[in-house]
Amino acid sequence: MEVPVVEEGKELVKNEEFNVASITEVPASSSSSSSPVIGRFRFNNGVAELRFGEDSESNLLPHFDLRCTQLFKLSQVQSMCIQEASESNKEKTYSRGITIQFRNEEESRAFHCAFDQWKKEVVFQASHLPNGTVLASQSKFDSKIEASSAKMYFHYYGQLLHQQNMLQDYVRTGTYYAAVIENRADFFGRVVVDVGAGSGILSLFAAQAGAKHVYAVEASEMAEYARKLIAGNPILSQRITVIKGKVEEVELPEKADILISEPMGTLLVNERMLESYVIARDRFLVPNGKMFPAVGRIHMAPFSDEYLYIEIANKALFWQQQNYYGVNLTSLHGSAFQGYFSQPVVDAFDPRLLVAPAISHVINFTSIKEEELYDIDIPLKFVSSVGTRIHGLACWFDVLFNGSTVQRWLSTAPGSPTTHWYQLRCVLSQPIYVMPGQEITGRLHLAAHTAQSYTIHLTLSAKMWGPGAEQGGILQTSTGKLDLKEPYYRMSQPQVCPAAQDQQSQQLLQTQDIPILSQDEDGGSDLMQQPFQESGAEFNSL
Repeated sequence: MEVPVVEEGKELVKNEEFNVASITEVPASSSSSSSPVIGRFRFNNGVAELRFGEDSESNLLPHFDLRCTQLFKLSQVQSMCIQEASESNKEKTYSRGITIQFRNEEESRAFHCAFDQWKKEVVFQASHLPNGTVLASQSKFDSKIEASSAKMYFHYYGQLLHQQNMLQDYVRTGTYYAAVIENRADFFGRVVVDVGAGSGILSLFAAQAGAKHVYAVEASEMAEYARKLIAGNPILSQRITVIKGKVEEVELPEKADILISEPMGTLLVNERMLESYVIARDRFLVPNGKMFPAVGRIHMAPFSDEYLYIEIANKALFWQQQNYYGVNLTSLHGSAFQGYFSQPVVDAFDPRLLVAPAISHVINFTSIKEEELYDIDIPLKFVSSVGTRIHGLACWFDVLFNGSTVQRWLSTAPGSPTTHWYQLRCVLSQPIYVMPGQEITGRLHLAAHTAQSYTIHLTLSAKMWGPGAEQGGILQTSTGKLDLKEPYYRMSQPQVCPAAQDQQSQQLLQTQDIPILSQDEDGGSDLMQQPFQESGAEFNSL
């Protein structure tokens, strides 16, 4: 039978039939047929299938979902067709297989060509799906994230001890609870989707606030624990459905009025869950629906911390030994030195270490495109408040719950109550010297990688200062490349700072109490109109 040519973007004919000499199940069963049968490619409710029958109408013999089916040629006139089943014990298994005997080589070749064309159509349709349906065997998540990274990620969050660590972050959990309960009007009688539900705690909060129904989507084994926890609260459980799967893949019976999630990682973007949050928005949220949280901000300021710099540099002293059991290690000292400085430092630091007012980069979850999170480029510009050595860039974040009744910020700022995110500092291997009033410029570039994190490229430069500075020019530049996936967790208490810096700390660290207009007021055109005077960050673009 002639195989039709398929142009990209055009759907195949609804049915395509081939005569085959016989089929045999592996292992052999009563479904095998030694007589000629018909193999039909067709769409069934939007799913591409391969079915075998004694005639054009019969469906008694095996059928295969082409999203997870492979075809192998055993000889010129014999092939094997197998369908993958779900993973079991971390090993790939197959739900069924058959051998297909063709009458001649030409029919075998035509069948394989048709199979390849139909598989291509499955992939093409998967990239043009309407909201709420999934046809591809490989989701968008799987196509951009290493399997090994995803396996470790879901294993980590599938353990109760890690969920407990997050639940016991009372700043985090308490702020979410307050944001939901204080904004009952946003949740009452509404459909809610909890993206990456974990233990299901946010779903329970939404149900407490009167949600009509909550769909708790969780991809890890924690979904089973969430079901148990929710079932243990029978008054609320009737309005909560736990769905195990990735938001990129699952199907929901209805659209959501509200998305709720805790997608933030270190530096806001680590683990790349913000992308899943945005995908859930595009797939499930009704137009003008709400997102809790709706906005995130990354705050940055240069810092001076001689203790931290010496601590990191001294780690590489081991490699300066010239007679380590008779071996000279010094040839690796330079590599080890740079390696230690490639680790971002995660700890709680004293805000008096900051040497300039912070600036902010705003990410609006309600409007940003997923692809914009792949590459984040932030220009830096500060004016030093003191004369000192700058050792790098300090970063933290906050998120806004823009409820109709109350607007709340969840902050991870230095000096605020500590969260399990702490703060993050990128330490440069070569400090730069500045004088009071000297301008510091640079760039923070975050490039997403397949291990669910980012490569950080940091550049800081000190511009000319004093007479002649108006002509411009750069005096010093220092650069660093760091891997956000591999931080140095330094959970020490904040260092005591000189008293001279104490008077400036409140001026350098921005306040979180910013007047915010509700989206329901004045048409919601300006979510945040007041500029951040302390940091120079403005929200007019939102």
